[in-house]
Amino acid sequence: MIGFADETFIDVSAGSGGNGAVSFRREKYVPFGGPDGGDGGKGGSVIFVVRNNLKTLSHLKRKRVYRAENGHQGEGRRRHGRDGRDTEIAVPPGTLIKDPNTGEIIKDLTDIERFVYARGGKGGLGNYHFSTSRKQTPRYAQKGRVVEEKRLHIELAIIADIGLVGLPNAGKSSLLNALTNANPKIGSYPFTTKIPNLGVMNTSGGDFIIADIPGIIEGASTGAGMGFKFLKHISRTKALIFLIDLDSPDFIDVFKILYKEIEEFTPEMIRRKRIVLGTKTDLDIDEINFNELRNSLPDERVLGVSVYTREGLKELEKIFLGIIGE
Repeated sequence: MIGFADETFIDVSAGSGGNGAVSFRREKYVPFGGPDGGDGGKGGSVIFVVRNNLKTLSHLKRKRVYRAENGHQGEGRRRHGRDGRDTEIAVPPGTLIKDPNTGEIIKDLTDIERFVYARGGKGGLGNYHFSTSRKQTPRYAQKGRVVEEKRLHIELAIIADIGLVGLPNAGKSSLLNALTNANPKIGSYPFTTKIPNLGVMNTSGGDFIIADIPGIIEGASTGAGMGFKFLKHISRTKALIFLIDLDSPDFIDVFKILYKEIEEFTPEMIRRKRIVLGTKTDLDIDEINFNELRNSLPDERVLGVSVYTREGLKELEKIFLGIIGE
């Protein structure tokens, strides 16, 4: 069974054009009829279709080869060969089509419903096209254009308005569950979240999407843990929320770790709007740790929340609305 998948390689090919026909009229009382070979049909195209109900590329791991139908050969009496059927490849929003050799983005399918990646080959001309006054019985026709198969790197970068980042057990899944309609798996052991979770937050000012990105650890930007695999999913967010567990013994150092990993992965991301969010304030007696965190980050916007008591959630909702509305 294949679970969440955010990248894969597939082989695709548009259909080749059908060959033109070599044919001559055979009619009663017309023993030497002229050429009447029809044209070949056009090959089918390869079309990517964005489906909002898809959240992963796992279906592309089960089927990796996509070929459109070839055009059919022309027939006598100038009958045109049937065009080949298109093949459609369904993908979720935020999908990138890349060159597997260079990594270059061929097409970003954000805000696009359909994209024709490869058009089918043109059908060949039948022999009736090649009749001239000098050569009235051409015994040849044009072949259809052959289309080569190509390999593509398909990658998914989740589209979300707000990205939640933090070390394992920082409370990301719990916060997502409290704010949205998501129902992520929650536990008390490292790496509970194995895949990015998305939730829709419904407010009077509109709906927006929050993404819970699996735990980032020190060294994630160079491949440690699962962070390298999922850091790319914060690339489209408008703002980042840095979650810091106030009940953790080293909570003061957490922001620096997260900041460093994101900056090394993609410097542009660290310039996005951000909020530092101290979680589990219900365990922080007299707000000692929260005040220490806020004083250690004088240049950052620091807030505190508790999913257990729901302290600070309303204020956080208003801040999110302000960020999305800007």
